Amino acid sequence: MITTIQLRDNIKDALGRMKENPRESFEDVILKLLKIAEEQKRKQEDLIIEGYKEMAEDSLRICNEFKYADAEIECEWNDGNL
Repeated sequence: MITTIQLRDNIKDALGRMKENPRESFEDVILKLLKIAEEQKRKQEDLIIEGYKEMAEDSLRICNEFKYADAEIECEWNDGNL
C-alpha cells in the first residue's frame, strides 16, 4: 500500500539534496536515513555498555584498594596499643 504524505517545500528540498542519483526516490532517501538512525542508536548503546563496563572495573579496583587499605589500618590499630 502506498500512502501519500505532505511535506513542506524545505523538507522536500532537503530530501532532494540527499539523493545520491536523480532516479532515487524520497522513499529510498528516508529508508537510508532510518538505517543511519538505527546504526547510530546501536553504536550509542554499545558505547554506553562499554562505558558502564569500564566504570564497573574502576569500581571493583577501588573496592579492592580500599579492602587492602582497610586491612592495613586494622593492623596499625592492633599494633598501636590504642
